[in-house]
Amino acid sequence: MYRLLFDLVFRRMDPERAHELAFGLIGAVGRTPVLRDVVARVLAVPAGGAVRVWGQTLPGRFGVAAGFDKDARAVEGLAMLGFSFVEIGTVTAEPQPGNDKPRLWRVLDQRALRNRMGFNNQGSQAVAQRLARLRGSARGRGIVVGVNIGKTKVTPAEHAATDYATSAGRLAPYADYLVVNVSSPNTPGLRDLQSVEALRPILEAVRVAADQATTRAAAAPVPLLVKIAPDLSDDDVDAVADLAAELGLDGVVAVNTTIGHDLGPGGLSGPPVLARGLDVVARLRTRLGPDAVIIGVGGITTAADAREYLAVGATLVQGYTGFIYQGPAWPARIGRALASDERRSARTSAARP
Repeated sequence: MYRLLFDLVFRRMDPERAHELAFGLIGAVGRTPVLRDVVARVLAVPAGGAVRVWGQTLPGRFGVAAGFDKDARAVEGLAMLGFSFVEIGTVTAEPQPGNDKPRLWRVLDQRALRNRMGFNNQGSQAVAQRLARLRGSARGRGIVVGVNIGKTKVTPAEHAATDYATSAGRLAPYADYLVVNVSSPNTPGLRDLQSVEALRPILEAVRVAADQATTRAAAAPVPLLVKIAPDLSDDDVDAVADLAAELGLDGVVAVNTTIGHDLGPGGLSGPPVLARGLDVVARLRTRLGPDAVIIGVGGITTAADAREYLAVGATLVQGYTGFIYQGPAWPARIGRALASDERRSARTSAARP
């Protein structure tokens, strides 16, 4: 039914307009108790897929990647659909409108998306207030929420650490984990911050600001991760991994969108990113060892894609573009498949002498 709806309605609409309509509906249903509960029961992922990460229990391994909910306006709705965790953002220190439209395109023959959104968001202060309201309810506190932060466009590169630290200080008390995004291709100069020399002061400043904020809020320290691009060379992937280990980061998110295409400006997401995403995750696992948390993202359309990421070393997996093409039942389908794998693995382990 969703494929028919997509072909007859959504694909004929401007992609950003279609996103806002669908996003608004998800958010509205998620805020409507009885309707939300009915949908959640229909799409429920069976028990047995829970995992322990950073000392927390996540309902499963599959979450929604940053970019879908930039301002934490539909967290309950996304959890309702079967995502085991929700990464909101990218959030910048100050509000910004993003790049001029058009800035989002479907690549139908590849089931992909190209975007040059430019971190359009309401800013860290507004998002912090919204997350505070969410965490004010028992239901809201029960949803695992990651917060992805980026640099405000007008902030000079030499002041990037302060900019990221401002967002971290405001948002850390409400986050289950923080992600430093230095890998979007749509903010000029941002990817230059992936060099170890530029990245180190940013991560150090974010760690200090986040720890100070959680201490003031009498909350536990928040795990800190960094998100990297698929277009990094293997040597640069290794360098970021070594820096993450040196600084004691809590994980790496791999990968962001790619600029390795000839379709126009912006980053490409979806199936074209899958192969490189798997390569980067495998390389990170080898470099970081067996215990590091790695979130694999990029090109997941089917449960088999998610399993590939887990097989090469991902701890958790995320999707976004597949959601656009597959519809609202998609996260529950992926989640159920992975939960079934977890239960099967547990039975096998229990049966061993």
